[in-house]
Amino acid sequence: MDRASSPSQAPHRAGFACFVGRPNAGKSTLTNALVGTKVAITSNRPQTTRHTVRGIVHRPDAQLVLVDTPGLHKPRTLLGERLNDVVRTTWAEVDVIGFCLPADQKLGPGDRFIASELAGIKKTPKIAIVTKTDLVDSKTLAEQLIAIQQLGEELGIQWAEIVPVSAVGDKQVSLLADLIAPMLPESPPLYPEGDLTDEPEQVMVAELIREAALEGVRDELPHSIAVVVEEMLPREDRPKDKPLLDIHANLYIERPSQKGIIIGPKGARLKEVGMKSRKHIEALLGTPVYLDLHVKVAKDWQRDPKQLRKLGF
Repeated sequence: MDRASSPSQAPHRAGFACFVGRPNAGKSTLTNALVGTKVAITSNRPQTTRHTVRGIVHRPDAQLVLVDTPGLHKPRTLLGERLNDVVRTTWAEVDVIGFCLPADQKLGPGDRFIASELAGIKKTPKIAIVTKTDLVDSKTLAEQLIAIQQLGEELGIQWAEIVPVSAVGDKQVSLLADLIAPMLPESPPLYPEGDLTDEPEQVMVAELIREAALEGVRDELPHSIAVVVEEMLPREDRPKDKPLLDIHANLYIERPSQKGIIIGPKGARLKEVGMKSRKHIEALLGTPVYLDLHVKVAKDWQRDPKQLRKLGF
């Protein structure tokens, strides 16, 4: 008798979920907590997730593929418009949408804007996820839960669940996975067991470098940094047990005046960016890395279609 026909064996489910919410609502941190590994770029600067980074949660009964969309916002540049198109397309294609709302901030116009967009997507189940609960007391949390319930009623959204979580304190994170799993369609796993993300390694490496480059200069260079990994090659004539991966990457900024900020006095900043990101890259790829970073100017790349294409947007 095969396993599928035994009555006690619940069918395996697999599908896609995406977390939405205004920038800095805790989407990437939550993705990382669920997957248990650093996959999405986390930063307290809005608009840092540019690629649809997917984290994959493997469970005996289900496989959950997390699609991390960029924050939806009112676009000011061509890049902004493209990002918003990516968001709407993603929402229409997933099995579950998790709407992230930080516990420590009252619902604002940004949340309403997203909720009203969500109200237009009828079929997909929506979970309201109250993030950052470690930052508030129980009274504030209760008020936020009621406010979210009311927002749903007002806009005609039927929340499938309202769940408070703290990704940092790891509170309720596995409960969230338990709630999402039954909402996924019956399906065999979509990805092999060991996969944590289907982003090509080069893209993930670029994101890690970009995250390190944004540390400490967020105010001066919010998101005028793009990183392109030009090549990743194993160093030749190395013994098998001592491999080394050569990674050559370019950091692109918009104006020559930003070069000094990124490089720092006597190159100290760039050195630090290299050291920080190298640690994360080595952990990700499981191999020692030689990282070669160069800073280049791509004038006003966020507004120029040709440059956007070249930089992978």
